[in-house]
Amino acid sequence: MLHMLNRWYQRRFSDPHAVSLVVILLGGFLTIYFFGSLITPLLVAIVLAYLLEWPVARLNKLGMPRTLSVAIVLLVFAGLMVLALFGLVPTIWHQITNLSADVPKMFNDLQIYVSSLPERYPDFVQPAQVVDLMNTLREKVLGLGESVVKGSLASLVSLATIGVYLILVPLLVFFLLKDKDEMLRTLLNVLPKNRRLASKVGSEMNQQISNYIRGKVTEIIIVGIASYVTFEVMDLRYAVLLGVLVGLSVLIPYIGAAAVTIPVAMVGLFQWGWTPDFWWLLLAYGIIQMLDGNVLVPILFSEAVNLHPVAIIVAVLVFGGLWGFWGVFFAIPLATLVKAVWGALPASDNNLSPSDVSEKV
Repeated sequence: MLHMLNRWYQRRFSDPHAVSLVVILLGGFLTIYFFGSLITPLLVAIVLAYLLEWPVARLNKLGMPRTLSVAIVLLVFAGLMVLALFGLVPTIWHQITNLSADVPKMFNDLQIYVSSLPERYPDFVQPAQVVDLMNTLREKVLGLGESVVKGSLASLVSLATIGVYLILVPLLVFFLLKDKDEMLRTLLNVLPKNRRLASKVGSEMNQQISNYIRGKVTEIIIVGIASYVTFEVMDLRYAVLLGVLVGLSVLIPYIGAAAVTIPVAMVGLFQWGWTPDFWWLLLAYGIIQMLDGNVLVPILFSEAVNLHPVAIIVAVLVFGGLWGFWGVFFAIPLATLVKAVWGALPASDNNLSPSDVSEKV
């Protein structure tokens, strides 16, 4: 067994380029793990730079100077963000306020319905079970209210941080786009000389991350708008808020779609009850999720679709646990990175048959 492990290690890491690749990746992982909260503005700026690099490059190819291209793209992007901010945020805030005001009524309706279960189904539901359930739900609702209050107070404190981000992030995006080539040359001078494999993996991942970020933003917009239009046509309450939640849920593959189903179903249930309208809502929502997963995602993320769903979920759990939001957001590219690194390392004993492996052990 030790002989097999030693041979595997020698064949995988005897090449100095492979060692350099592992060292570079380990350094990047540790930097984000320990200093991720400190460099959050830089990470946000890098994501936006990847998103805006495509239009900047297109303007540059048309003969426009890169600095002017960057300035025009940033101004257009900022204008769109301001329009979205003033168009969506007041409506979303108004619907959040209305939903918060309706929560007590929803809870009372739920309590009345649950209390009637022992009479409807005496063989399956006991009054003591109903009392325990309602006490648990009451504690959860009170705990949620306290969390909202604490979160509101914390958000007041973080307003200063947001103000700083609004200044730092645009500046960082501007310089990342304007001086991209110069910064890349500086970075290459710092990296180890034996970086053939690192350059190969880096080139592949650079293109994949760029496509992933643009695809993810496109997916959020398409799914969010489709959900809002569907909810609005069905006259569902809080259509804008729920449409935004459904759109943002695609940030977390599989898990996000399952989680956002709960508020959509709860709002529909308390608005219509167990009526055909409620079931039509679930059917329409299911169709949106099916089209997203089986049509939109394969078109936008043809490379990432090659990953098995289990690998994607494991990547979300592992990288999300390590790096929080950024780990979840980049779960698919990071899983693809692991796959690319494994493929880039020198060949090992992958071609051995099970009988050969057992003999070596």
